[in-house]
This record gives sequence, C-alpha cells and structure tokens, in this order.
Amino acid sequence: MMDKISIVEVIQLMLAPGLMISACGLLLLAMNNKYSLVVNRIRLLNEEKRRFISKVSGKDFNYEETIRLESISLQIKKLAFRARLVRNAVLSYTIGVALFVITSLLIGFKFIFDLERLGSIITTLFLIGMLSVLAGVIFAAYETIKGYEIIQLEVKVD
Repeated sequence: MMDKISIVEVIQLMLAPGLMISACGLLLLAMNNKYSLVVNRIRLLNEEKRRFISKVSGKDFNYEETIRLESISLQIKKLAFRARLVRNAVLSYTIGVALFVITSLLIGFKFIFDLERLGSIITTLFLIGMLSVLAGVIFAAYETIKGYEIIQLEVKVD
C-alpha cells in the first residue's frame, strides 16, 4: 500500500515535469522562430536565383554572375539541411513535452488509484523525456554551427 502522501506533495511531484514542459515551450518558441527565418531565407534565395536566370535568359553568365549563382545554390542546399536540423530539434522538444505531460498525469493516477507499480514507468518516461530534450539541444547546437558556415560562404563570395 502506498505511504500516506499529502495532496501538496503530489502537486510538488507533478511540478518537475511541469517545469520541463515550460522550459521546452521556450525552446520550441525559439526553434519555431529559427525555422521561420531559415525557410524565409530559402525563399528569398530561390527568388533571387529565379530573377537571375530570367534576367540572363539565353545569354551566358559572366564570371561574377556564375559565382553568385553557385553561391546561391550552395546556400540553398545548406539551408535545407539546417531546416531539417531545426525540424528534428522541434520534434525532439515536442516529444519531450508529450512525455512530461504523460509523466505528470501518471503521477496523479498513481496517487489517486494507489498504483505503486507506476513508479518505475514514471521515472523511465521522465528520463526518456530528458533524453529527448538533450537530443533537441544537440540538433539545435549543430544547426547553429551550420548557420555560421553559411554566413562564412556569403562573406567569402562578397
């Protein structure tokens, strides 16, 4: 039988996953912002590429135009990779949030229904949620590194 535990203690137990949900929410907000910026940059570069090609239409590119077109194509490719990294980070954070919500609910069910066996499941789900957040952080860090590489390309060309 479960030890007598007060409602305040149950709420305190449920707050740890709740704090992680809040933290993941902030991370998700930042990553969604970054995703929007990367997608917008891809659209702008594609538009520049289309204008470039239609402007020349049939004529040969000069050296500067060829270099710029190659730079745009390379940047689009690298930005698409960055978009995948951001997507992976967002998915990881979202999975973490789902696991923390489930963890919090199970803590409540454990208390209400006196289900002692849920303890190891709760701990496991919380740890998997933390690993998911860690994966998201790794994707976000790698995306930041790749973002810097793209800036270096732009600076090198100009």
